[in-house]
Amino acid sequence: MLYQGRSRIPAWSRCSRLAGLWIVALALTGCAAGDSDAATGATSAVVEGLVDTPGAAMQFAPGTPPLMTEEGVVSTAGPVSIVRPAAYLPSAPEDADQPAPATVAAEAALLREAMTREVPHEVDLTPAHRQSLVALAQQMAVADHLFVRKPELVLIVDRAPTAQLLAMTLARPDGDWQVLGTMHVSTGKPGRREHFKTPVGVLLNDGSEIGYRAQGTYNENHIRGLGVKGMRVWDFGWQTTDDWRTPGSTMDVRVEMHATDPAVLEQRIGRADSEGCIRLPDALNRFLDRHGIIDADIERMAQTDAGYRALLSPELQPTPLAGDAVIVVDTSEPWARPYPPETNLALGD
Repeated sequence: MLYQGRSRIPAWSRCSRLAGLWIVALALTGCAAGDSDAATGATSAVVEGLVDTPGAAMQFAPGTPPLMTEEGVVSTAGPVSIVRPAAYLPSAPEDADQPAPATVAAEAALLREAMTREVPHEVDLTPAHRQSLVALAQQMAVADHLFVRKPELVLIVDRAPTAQLLAMTLARPDGDWQVLGTMHVSTGKPGRREHFKTPVGVLLNDGSEIGYRAQGTYNENHIRGLGVKGMRVWDFGWQTTDDWRTPGSTMDVRVEMHATDPAVLEQRIGRADSEGCIRLPDALNRFLDRHGIIDADIERMAQTDAGYRALLSPELQPTPLAGDAVIVVDTSEPWARPYPPETNLALGD
C-alpha cells in the first residue's frame, strides 16, 4: 500500500517504454502490517494449477512448475486447459458486442463449474444478501459512471466487516446480474498505523496502471506479503478513502488486489485485515489470473504491446465474458459512495 503525500517513500516507478517494450521496475509494499514484496517486472512465469472441468476438453500443459497447496504441500499436478467449443465464440464480427443469450449462459455455466472446482471454500450467500449485494453494486456502478453495454464479468467486493467477500458476477445490460461464485477476501482495517478502509467505488483494470507479479520474497517479518512467486497483482492506482484519524478528512491510498502468504496470513482471510488493498486467497488469485476474468482491456492491448502481453498468464484461458471492473460496496454502510476524482478533503477545508 502506498500513500500520497506521506513521508513514507514509495518504492514505485512508472512503467517506461524502451525499444518498443514496457520495462517495469516495481517494488511495492504489501497490505498486511509489515507486508512487503518486490515485483518481478511483469515477466515472471505464473505458477499455475487447474483442475479438470466435466464436459470440456482438457489438455495438460507440459513443464508445469510445482504448486503450493493451501496446506503448504508441494504438488506437481499439471494445469488443465479448458477448450471452449467454437460455438462459444461470436460467429460474425457484428455479433461480437452482443453475443447470443445461449452463448452467454453456456460460458457462465462453464466458469461457474471451473470456479467451484478450482477455488475451495466457496461462501454460500443467503438470497437476501445476494440481492442486496447486486443492488448496491448496480447503484455504485451508476454513481461511478460504469455502464454495462454487453454481458461481461465484474467482481463485486463487500468490505462490510461481517462479510469480507468477493462475488464473481455476470453483469448484463438489462440489469439481470447473476452471481456465479463467492469467496472470502480481506479488505482494509482502519484503526492501526497506515491502515484504512478499502474505498468503495469502481476500480478499473483498464491498463492505465500496469500490474505486475510477486517475487515471493520474505520481508523482515518472514512474510511473503504478495504471496508466492508468480502471483498476480492488479494495480488500481490512487484512490480516496476516509482517514479515520481525523473525522471528516480523507486519504489517498494506492489500492491493489493480490494474494498473501499462504502459510502465515491466508488463514486470516475473511476478516478486515489489510492496509486498504483487497487480499485474495492463493487459489482465487490463480483463478482470476488464469481465466482473465477482468483482463479484457489488458488482453486487447497485449495484441500490440509486449509489456501487457508479458503481464498475462502464460496459461491464460481467456473467457469471452471478461470485463475490467471491481466494484467495492459496503452492505453495512449502504449509503457509502466514492469520492470524486482528485478529491482530498481535510478538516477545515
